[in-house]
Amino acid sequence: MAAEIVNPRSDSNTGHEGAEEPFDPAFALHRGGKMAVQATVPVRDKDDLSLAYTPGVAKVCTAIAEQPELVNDYTWKSNVVAVVTDGTAVLGLGDIGPEASLPVMEGKAILFKQFGGVDAVPIALATTDADEIVETVVRMAPSFGGVNLEDISAPRCFEIERKLQERLDIPVFHDDQHGTAVVTLAALRNAARLTGRTLGELRAVISGAGAAGVAIAKFLLEAGLGDVAVADRKGVVSKDRDDLTPVKRELAEITNKAGLSGSLESALAGADVFIGVSGGTVPEPAVASMAPNSFVFAMANPNPEVHPDIAHKYAAVVATGRSDYPNQINNVLAFPGIFAGALQVRASRITETMKIAAAEALAGVVGDELSADYVIPSPFDERVAPAVTAAVAAAARAEGVARR
Repeated sequence: MAAEIVNPRSDSNTGHEGAEEPFDPAFALHRGGKMAVQATVPVRDKDDLSLAYTPGVAKVCTAIAEQPELVNDYTWKSNVVAVVTDGTAVLGLGDIGPEASLPVMEGKAILFKQFGGVDAVPIALATTDADEIVETVVRMAPSFGGVNLEDISAPRCFEIERKLQERLDIPVFHDDQHGTAVVTLAALRNAARLTGRTLGELRAVISGAGAAGVAIAKFLLEAGLGDVAVADRKGVVSKDRDDLTPVKRELAEITNKAGLSGSLESALAGADVFIGVSGGTVPEPAVASMAPNSFVFAMANPNPEVHPDIAHKYAAVVATGRSDYPNQINNVLAFPGIFAGALQVRASRITETMKIAAAEALAGVVGDELSADYVIPSPFDERVAPAVTAAVAAAARAEGVARR
């Protein structure tokens, strides 16, 4: 018999009097968690036990002690990722703490498995101190083949990722930054191809100077974008501002070749691309002021910065972060294949070249089916993960960071 589903806000949990709230399928799905550990070998009798555990396991332990690299062949290390968070920037919920972040981390782990064939373990840390997070992950690293940083607020996320990359010889990847950037680049490449342009001909404006906005700006420039201006709550990030954080000062040095200042709305005048990763609302007149055949990628969830109905009045290509509209910019298109490719060749890190290869492979899945409503494939397109995995593995080998 199925277990009774109890809404945690109902009187049966709180002890308060009152009517029980309606059944919610989200709570039903999450009861007991969304994942479990499953053995890959049988333990049916004493012979199996003697091989899987003592005394047989001692031979394997001794071999690894003598040749540490054998850990990748005789344990699950080479195919398992730690999904690490401190719960400070969870989806659109903000700083909700490590316990409340666990449903999201479990979700991330099952997406790793379903879409990339990669095992993942959710790890929520009871600290928001950057150095403590780094030290904790470094100490856990022998158990994992890679580290996926998740939902850690900016600007600490930049420091944490950088320090971990310096100290570890396994891939460390902050998905909120790089996964978003990879999928955005793939969609932008196809949008440009659809309208007969190159990346170098495009000027973009990004709303949001957090983890995703900063990473997208840097990545698009690395890939050859003509120019990009990034706007935060106070307007365009520019060299003439005296209120910039170190991260934004660095951003001001490499972006905004046009020398724009002032508001996001003023920067959009004549722009070819709008990329929203901030929430808020962009006024319709600002969208109307963009260049002909513009692209609007309004990725805030659940409410895009520009409603698709408005965007379609002016833009040649419209993308959102939602699954109920065409062209969903969804990180699940990137991170499972990126890690699968990196782990397949036991890469020591994930490089810019590997990320660009992932974006090109993702864009290539669309192929001749390209249209205004199809510049990026569906997460459920079975061609996606194999294409990204193969491209990332090949790029790692070409760049010399592969160890097999």
